[in-house]
Order: sequence, then structure tokens, then C-alpha cells
Amino acid sequence: MKKINVFFAIFFAIYSHAQAPNGYYSSATGNGYSLKTQLYNIIKNHNDRGYSGLWTTYGTSDRDHQNENDNTIFDLYSEVQNGKDPYNYSYSTNQCGSYSGEGSCYNREHMIPQSVFNSSSPMVSDAHFITPTDGYVNGIRSNYPHGDVASASKTTRNGSKLGTSAVSGYSGTVFEPVDAFKGDIARMYFYFATRYQNTVANYSYPMFNNTSNQVFTTSFLNMLLAWHAQDPVSAREIERNNAIYARQGNRNPFIDNPNYVNVIWGGTSSGGGNTGGGTTSGSKSDLFLSEYVEGSSNNKALEIKNETGSSVSLSGYSIKKQTNGSGSWSSGLTLSGTLANNGKYVIVNNSISSACYNKTSANISTSASELTFNGNDPVGLFKNGTLIDIIGNLNGGSSNFAADVTLRRKSSVTAPKTSYSSSDWDTYSTNTCGGLGNKISQEVSNTSNDVEIKAYPNPNKGTFIIDFNKNEKGFLVEIYSTIGQKVYEKVVEKENQLQINNLTTGVYYVTISNTSFNKMLRIIVE
Repeated sequence: MKKINVFFAIFFAIYSHAQAPNGYYSSATGNGYSLKTQLYNIIKNHNDRGYSGLWTTYGTSDRDHQNENDNTIFDLYSEVQNGKDPYNYSYSTNQCGSYSGEGSCYNREHMIPQSVFNSSSPMVSDAHFITPTDGYVNGIRSNYPHGDVASASKTTRNGSKLGTSAVSGYSGTVFEPVDAFKGDIARMYFYFATRYQNTVANYSYPMFNNTSNQVFTTSFLNMLLAWHAQDPVSAREIERNNAIYARQGNRNPFIDNPNYVNVIWGGTSSGGGNTGGGTTSGSKSDLFLSEYVEGSSNNKALEIKNETGSSVSLSGYSIKKQTNGSGSWSSGLTLSGTLANNGKYVIVNNSISSACYNKTSANISTSASELTFNGNDPVGLFKNGTLIDIIGNLNGGSSNFAADVTLRRKSSVTAPKTSYSSSDWDTYSTNTCGGLGNKISQEVSNTSNDVEIKAYPNPNKGTFIIDFNKNEKGFLVEIYSTIGQKVYEKVVEKENQLQINNLTTGVYYVTISNTSFNKMLRIIVE
């Protein structure tokens, strides 16, 4: 699969900043909070068009050119992503005004309430986090933080909810948008935290922790990271970002390059940013274990991923095992070479069956004891002798945490953790090996002309069928947007067809692969 990996490296290098002017992010070269400061210096000092100027901005920034494509106002609090909207607003003529219920008029919703920054300029008129929304629903949301709702007291006509908080450590009232727009709102929060990092430490708000670097409390940060991962950048956001840039002269970097979120905040769990507080997640700019195969016989494999934003030398890294969940760590399997950003490093037992994985495709094929683990043997990733990531329960004894299964790290986890939680992993059946080494940097290539896979209809309205050759089984199916966001992943074992539903408007790349074959298809959703 290495030929395919070259393609996506080139492809996403071209498209990761596809909407920004050439050189706009040329000074954004750091990691962690230093990158955040570099982005702040790029997007600060924008043109303040004034509070009334938002109405003008909405004329180009928030029109429905994607869902109904009827040029009405796109309202995150009333829009129904895959159905009929309960009501629509025409630009200018339906501005609030007074309202008595939903559908009366639209006004200006500050995702970070005005009271947080005392309605000061330029925050009060920054369109990047102020959207047109139904006035009545805006009033329901009030100044409550956004969050996941445990029990709803009010539900709007598009499914947004007000209710008690399900966010860990916060017991107050929160407002939860529908899933289709959670990523949009999360990226507005990340924009605010970056654009106003010079003043944000002074703001009192349940979601903030009074620092200028991390900005968010740990629980709300983890929620925003999950929203960002679950709802990738849409064509609507890109259009909005471009329109606001034309008016204000600055951009939301997290729409242009969603990976900035992970490079800055990914995996951070400290309540105080860089203030010396403890962390259970490890450095947000380090490697982590992304897949674990504990299959039959010698079908054992590990995968390490790099989402740091830059290439990482593997000098100093090693894999160690704690046998039967007790005693000391093994002496360790030393790693070598360099792992590119978004790259994956595969280590397999050298007796792994070819039906599971072709060992010649691995970075390391070995008989070392570290690759003879069973379901109760914790495996750790070490850096310079220090544990930075773990699979399994350290000192867990004979209890199996993962026997005869494949574990794959969830997309919301982008950094190492020194304590194991099964909730961070998706579980697959014995000898599921098709996902090993598949990178989001791949070249269009069909390595087997004997395998026929079709996707139809194309173009489509967001729902289409993938047909698989009946005598081929065991595929990994992944779907990516043109900016590199993975929007779908599934291991196909027995199906001859797979139906994909509800993709939003745009161009997508569908990759289908197993250990001996790979193919990429281009799909247009209109």
C-alpha cells in the first residue's frame, strides 16, 4: 500500500489549505500552544465591521447553498440537515424584531455570549463566531454554555436541546445543538480561543479555565474535541469562512486546516494548560498506539500513529510488554527510522499468517517477546525509557482486557495516555487485520485489475451503494473529504454491498483496501 500513501501525502498537502491564500499560514510552523500563538499573530487585527455590519456579512456568509439550496438564511438552530426545515428566513426581510415563538425572525447569536466579554469590540461584531439564528431559540439558549444534555427541559423544532448537563464535572444547564452542526460550533470556540488569546484568560465562563493557552476546562475541551472529530468541516463552513475573510480580512484556521485543533489541543487533559498541572493524556505532540491485533496463533500486530503535525524521529522510542499483567516491563523492542506526520508504523510477529497481514509491508517483523502478547499482557509505548502510552491494564493480573480481538483507537483520541480505558478503542473480531498501515496519505492506485468494485450512483444526493466483487472478502472502507477529514470507516467482512447514507454536498474519496489490494474511487455529492 505504500504507493497509495504517497498520493494522499501530496493530495492533502495541496488541499489542506486549499481555501486560504498562498502563504497565509506560512508562519504557522510550531506545535502545541506555540502554534496557537503563531495563528493568533496571523488572524489578529481583523477589520471590525461593527455590530450592525453583521447583517451585511450575513448576506454572503450564511445563505443556504448546500442543503435546500434556496438562498435562505442558514440557521444552525433551525436547519434540518437531511429533511425539511420547520421554517425558513429570507435575508433582510425577516430580521428581528420581536418574536413570540420559533419561526418569527432571525437575529445574531454570539456562540460565546456577549456578557462574557462585556460586549466589547471587536469581539461583539466578529462574524467568525456570531451566526444568524432564530430569535426565539437564541433566547432559549440565553447565556448557557454549549454542552451535551442529559435530560432535556426544552427541545426545538430541529432537535436542539436545553437541559441538564451531561458534561463531566459541570452540573448546570447547557444547550446542545444537533449533531450535524456540533463541529461547526466547536471550531468557532477554537477560533475564539485563538483570536482572543491576549484577553481570554480574563473571561468568566463555565467552559473556560482562565488561561490563555488551553482556555477550556478539561471536560469542555474533551467535548469540543469530540464534536470537532464527529462533525468534520463542511462545504458550508468553507463558503462561510471565505465570505467572512472577504469582509473582515481574517480566517478561521480550524476550518482551513482541521488538524490544527489536534496539534494544539489534542489529548490535553490538564486543567491549567501549561501551568504545570497533571495530565493523564501525555503530550499532545507525541506518538500514540493506534491499533492492536491479538489474533489466533501468531497473528499479533501493533500500529503507532503520528498526528503531531510534523515528522518524528523514532530514536529513543521502544515497545515493552508486561507479561501476564504483573512484574516488570520487558527489556524492550527498539524502534528506528522516521515517522511522517499522519503516518503509521506497523510492527508484526514474524510468523503472522499472510491471510492476516503481509509481513513484508510491516516496518518491523520480529520474533521478539513484545510481539507474543496475549489478552492479559499490557503493551506500552516508551520514549527515552518513560511510558507515554499503554494498551491494557498495568498490573491487571490474569484478567483479559482484549483476548482474540483487534482494537482500533477511536478517531477522537489523538494523543497518548498512560492509563488504559476501553472506551478509547473500537473492538473488532478475531484476525481483523485489514486496517493496519492504512494512512490518510495515499495515491490513487488499483493494485489488482481482477478485483472490481463499483460505487453508484455518481453523482448522487448523499446516499450511494458500494458493490464488492463476490469472491473478494475482508476490506477496509474509508471515506475522506477533500480536506483530509475521515467521515466514514468500516471493516467489510461478508457483505457484497455497502450503503453509505447522508453525506453532505462535496467531493469525497473512497478507499477500499486489504492486505493485497487497494483502490480509490471519487464520489460527488450534489
